[in-house]
Amino acid sequence: MTSPCPLCTPTDENVLYLTDLYRIIYANDPAWPGLCRVILNAHATEMTDLPIEHRAAIMKAVCVTESILRELMHPDKINLASLGNVVPHVHWHIIPRWQNDTHFPDPIWAAAKRTWNNKPVIKHQDIADRLKAYLG
Repeated sequence: MTSPCPLCTPTDENVLYLTDLYRIIYANDPAWPGLCRVILNAHATEMTDLPIEHRAAIMKAVCVTESILRELMHPDKINLASLGNVVPHVHWHIIPRWQNDTHFPDPIWAAAKRTWNNKPVIKHQDIADRLKAYLG
């Protein structure tokens, strides 16, 4: 018996924005300030499993989230990732990155290279307010 998909049965998510198609959550990961995810509400494994209109709506949400994080946090780079190897459910990670973060320039899933002093601070409510303003 396979275990249920954790993105189909979420617990303790900090939802910033919700539609019938997707939700945008704040990851609440102290190691990665600003880390957000856009998660498809229905179960699908690949973006190409979705109708083109749904793909476009999800990518708009990813890009709007990226823009908001850039505006609020001024990172050196934003990483966008949709892997699904561990959780095969359509979702995107929007990850603000700084040259002095613990892993830069490697992905956040790599081994840390250094400690990170003076991490940026962001209030998830600021992100939520801007998402509502941009997405409706």
